[in-house]
Amino acid sequence: MQLLYQSTFTSFLILIILYTCQCDIYLHTPRGSNNRLSETSRNRNNDKRLFDSQNNDRGGYNQGNVYYHEGSTVSIEWTNQHSCGDQNSNCELILQYMCDDNVRDGTVTTTIPSTSTECENGDCSTDYTYGMHEDFYYYSKCKLRERNKGLFTADQNLRKNTAIYTRQNPQGTRRGYECPEERDYYPYWHPTPWKDIAVLTNDATRCSYYQEQSENVKSRWECVVADEYFWSEIDSTSPVIPNNEAECEALECDGIEGTCGVWTEVKSHDIDAPECHETFWSRDNHLGNGLGGFPLMYNWTVPDLDHENCILRIRYNISTGEFDGWDSEVNADLNDDEGAVGVGSLVGFTDTNEAEDRGFVFEQNPQIQIFDQLDDMVLQLAVNTNQYGRTFQDRSHVFAVRSLPDGLEGATVHNVQVRGKRGNIVQVYPAVEYDYTPNRLTLKSNDYIHFQWTGSNNNPTNNDGQGTAGTDRSNIVLQSSQVYTEGSGTAGDVYGYWGRSYPMHLDNATFLGLSEDDLVDLAILSKHQFGGDMTELDDAGTYFDLGLKKVTTTGTYYYMCTRNNNFSNRSQKGKLSVVEYAITLKYVGWNGGTLTTESGSATLAIEQGALSVLTSFTLEEWPTDFGESVLSAENVEMSKGVGYASDYIVVNPESKFTDNHTLVTMTMDVSSVGFGQSVELYRSTTDNLLVWSTVSADISGNMAQFQLSQGGLYVARTEYDIGTIVGTTVAILLVLAIIGFALALVHYFRAHPEKWLGVKNHVSRSFQSKV
Repeated sequence: MQLLYQSTFTSFLILIILYTCQCDIYLHTPRGSNNRLSETSRNRNNDKRLFDSQNNDRGGYNQGNVYYHEGSTVSIEWTNQHSCGDQNSNCELILQYMCDDNVRDGTVTTTIPSTSTECENGDCSTDYTYGMHEDFYYYSKCKLRERNKGLFTADQNLRKNTAIYTRQNPQGTRRGYECPEERDYYPYWHPTPWKDIAVLTNDATRCSYYQEQSENVKSRWECVVADEYFWSEIDSTSPVIPNNEAECEALECDGIEGTCGVWTEVKSHDIDAPECHETFWSRDNHLGNGLGGFPLMYNWTVPDLDHENCILRIRYNISTGEFDGWDSEVNADLNDDEGAVGVGSLVGFTDTNEAEDRGFVFEQNPQIQIFDQLDDMVLQLAVNTNQYGRTFQDRSHVFAVRSLPDGLEGATVHNVQVRGKRGNIVQVYPAVEYDYTPNRLTLKSNDYIHFQWTGSNNNPTNNDGQGTAGTDRSNIVLQSSQVYTEGSGTAGDVYGYWGRSYPMHLDNATFLGLSEDDLVDLAILSKHQFGGDMTELDDAGTYFDLGLKKVTTTGTYYYMCTRNNNFSNRSQKGKLSVVEYAITLKYVGWNGGTLTTESGSATLAIEQGALSVLTSFTLEEWPTDFGESVLSAENVEMSKGVGYASDYIVVNPESKFTDNHTLVTMTMDVSSVGFGQSVELYRSTTDNLLVWSTVSADISGNMAQFQLSQGGLYVARTEYDIGTIVGTTVAILLVLAIIGFALALVHYFRAHPEKWLGVKNHVSRSFQSKV
């Protein structure tokens, strides 16, 4: 029994140590501020400038102002310190955005004042000296509104009873105009300016709840009080605005006749519910990349906003298994009740009283007796009850969303940016070193690409790097060609090679079909600088924008930055693969999902429960001539059928992705066939195109439908229907034989009329005898 306690305690202690660490989260694309603004120091000046990040002071980027086109794809990249996607913790990630005319970064690191007399013209909302996200009125409503007293706050002593006091913020500290209660809880029950992009969760069964409760689709309610009453109570430290209908409608205000409070519905944002699926896997104690060494990333299709002042935020809730935050019984009834949340059962105790006597309770810094024979031997755990179920966040700098130019409506646009800042990995941590984002991108010929990046001139001057100290600069040049065979996975012709550190001469460079002027601009930022020292881009500005460019040539392109591809930064390189066919990409997990090709000719439908893990799917549509070229490159000829009844459809992953194939259905368009032909469906894999197997499919009209448990290369082929041909041939021959016999009889009787007369008389006599 003693060994059981000791062994179980060890794992419990590891949990405690793990979750009292800083569980930070940092945005890298778009660039997260972590409350920074052009500081030259390693640490930010003011962690209360705009919002409560709860992150390390060294995180964040000085600048990040860019613009995106409506409908374009932005790769949102981040790092989170502790695990998601496994059993080590409960992890939720919320991606949101907001836009407002007064949203701004500001020009100083001082927190925006809480009293209007300290701001220019007595209006803090329009004093652009200070950065501002949420506005003063929003914060004031939070400060005056009664907090949700049904929430579990453990043994934390909340100083007051308004919504700025929470378990994570018991002293009611102000950070910008953020509402602490809204920050800590999602989905929040009162109106907010935030619009949901996506929810990533360790428990995919919660997705329907998140989507149904999102303010995108569901109204919120609040108590709207008379202006006179609101402003007369603006300095109150006690709740003066109720948080429920009954108390709101019963509110009486001195000096105000009639209704003082009106329980008011605030309509939803009236946009689509957020996407929801499992979190991407990440390891413990690691602010780095995820599986395969790739960044944690979500591809956001920018909505039609047409606004110059927008921000994006990511929130990261990390919690432990000491109590179930989703259990309705874990509520305010347990607050301040020592031992109410027992953890003894987690470490092998069957007697609750014994566990409590020995300190195994959820409280601040408990002292526990791990050996029942040694009463005086206790260990104190570093437990902070305001950090169990803890929310972290980061927010971007201000960015703009603009309409596509005339004539490009509906175009597919990919954004390519630069993440990271000057310095080696130790100096920039917990930010990252320079890299392109996305680092690898596959796009279709005739898509558009938008190269754009920004940076700062105020990084710490002793950070390693090339060029003028403290400055961020980047460019793009095509790398030199490969000099020896190595690797695979390229599409079509190959231009440049990742293993080279020298650029290709512009006279020999072919890059996406861009003009020579564009290549020069990418290399020396020429349109953004006249003269000066450009060997290391010192006299260029921090911001670069090539604008929208149409991609017209296929192939695989490897490119680099001449300034930052050095020893301290190690590698700033990227890869672009341009293909002739369209690719649909989607992450699908337990909740299922649907992928459809760009043309609509094929659909992959994955039902709920078919997948046990989050899986990256792609659906590719190869025109038949491109499919033939792929086969020809492998010295393979299509051996099945006599013609095509569909394009080639490629489903990735090609390996088995489900044990229940009845829950995954593929639908493909097939062409009509002529007489004596039928349609058969075949499957192969891209690594063995010699072998094609028949797929059992239900083919009706111009549609084929079948179930599958693995991906691969699918194509419909026309076949000769031998049975139909033989049956029809026999029938035709029989008819022809009958006709031939009849013609022969006619010819015979014409030649022998007496024979015809005899037959005629015989038939006549036979008829008369029967009558």
